[in-house]
Amino acid sequence: MGRTTKTITISIPPEMDAQIEELMRLEGRTRSELLREALRRYVRDREWRELLRYGQSKAREADIPEDEIEDIVDAYRR
Repeated sequence: MGRTTKTITISIPPEMDAQIEELMRLEGRTRSELLREALRRYVRDREWRELLRYGQSKAREADIPEDEIEDIVDAYRR
C-alpha cells in the first residue's frame, strides 16, 4: 500500500520558524499538524472570499442594496 501523505519542502523566515516552534511546544503538536491546519484554514477562507465576491456581484446585477442582503438570506434560511 502506498503512502497516504506527500512530503514537501518549504522555506520560511527564521522568525516564522520560531513562532512555529513555540506553537509546537504550547500545543503539543507536530510542525506538520500545525502547517496542515494553517493550509486548511487558508483554503477555506479563500473559498469563502470567492463565495462572498460572487454573491456581491449577483446582488449588484439584481440591483439589491447591500443593507437588504442579510434580510434576504435570513428569509431564505427560514
